[in-house]
Amino acid sequence: MSEIRRRVPRIGDLAPLIGVRRPRLNRTARRLEAALTVEDLRALAKRRTPRAAFDYTDGAAEDEISLERARQAFRDIEFHPAILRDVSSVDTSREVLGAPVALPFAIAPTGFTRLMHTAGELAGARAAEAAGIPFSLSTLGTASIEDVAAAAPGARRWFQLYMWHDRDRSMALMRRAADAGYDTLLATVDCPVAGARRRDTRNGMSIPPALTLRTIADAAMHPGWWFDLLTTEPLSFASLDRWSGTVAEYMDTMFDPTLTFDDLVWVKSQWPGRFVVKGIQTVADARAVVDRGVDGIVLSNHGGRQLDRAPVPFRLLPEVAREVGADTEILLDTGIMSGADIVAAIALGARCTLVGRAYLYGLMAGGQAGVHRVIDILAEQIRRTMRLLGVSELAELTPQHVTQL
Repeated sequence: MSEIRRRVPRIGDLAPLIGVRRPRLNRTARRLEAALTVEDLRALAKRRTPRAAFDYTDGAAEDEISLERARQAFRDIEFHPAILRDVSSVDTSREVLGAPVALPFAIAPTGFTRLMHTAGELAGARAAEAAGIPFSLSTLGTASIEDVAAAAPGARRWFQLYMWHDRDRSMALMRRAADAGYDTLLATVDCPVAGARRRDTRNGMSIPPALTLRTIADAAMHPGWWFDLLTTEPLSFASLDRWSGTVAEYMDTMFDPTLTFDDLVWVKSQWPGRFVVKGIQTVADARAVVDRGVDGIVLSNHGGRQLDRAPVPFRLLPEVAREVGADTEILLDTGIMSGADIVAAIALGARCTLVGRAYLYGLMAGGQAGVHRVIDILAEQIRRTMRLLGVSELAELTPQHVTQL
């Protein structure tokens, strides 16, 4: 066996092996760049945000079984790739509810958003505008209808409506949204009463946040969050009245448990744009609202935050697509944590998806920069998954690409 010949290394030999990056002095930017997945952003958000605010986003109803099942449903899929296809470029755009989107997801409506980060809904709307995706503002938003429109005038804006006991006030909100250029109404129908969110109860979650011995101790661990909270506009429901009390108490005073299909038709008649019903959880209800002329439906169990053990939207999707997919556009939320999840939903019949928790993890992790980061992560994962499946545009995705195990 020949002997290994050694020599003194030359500087020129080492240069190609040494990659020197310019240091990022901004710690938040450095941490966001290091986050490769939504789960990475979640871990960062948990470190940066007080427990009550993080748990409000991260938690679900009762034993949180619905949320775990939803995430497991996406894990329990098998992709079926096609080989030897030209995927040198992929197109992630399509038309959703009458207008183009650059990616097959929108930012879902979320309440109390400035509690997660003081940039709140304005950060989400601006990031959505930059990415070419819709932004949905909640009735329980902490930025006003008009402020969101002014912050992101070029964004496609949707408004999510809860029906109040006081119908006139609900209609006034809806008119404000229409006047401010929101093109789609998401009428949420799965909240006759508030779900039992035990994390919030245990944390004493209230608006504004209550200072107790526990929250004061938590504040010491998150001084930046408290500084932002105390040096910006007081936290409140920007489209509604100020409220001092727990989240569940507020929701129970607001939701109208008498809402029926006839009321839904009446609300639709008042809205000039696209009308979508959010909170569909059975095939029968999907057919019922489609027969009443809606423009779209959102398969949703409210992120597992209302009825625990409710149907998992992703598992329900194929059957609903077979029943009403030719008659309306199907959107889907709950449990989405990756671009691969979104691709699977599109393949099984969703026109578009909504991301709520994933967006809020990014917001908590780094404000508007964090929202940009979560959108970039999801977009990159969507494009990579499409390429690996052998498809170059969303229309090529079919149920044959996915098996729900």
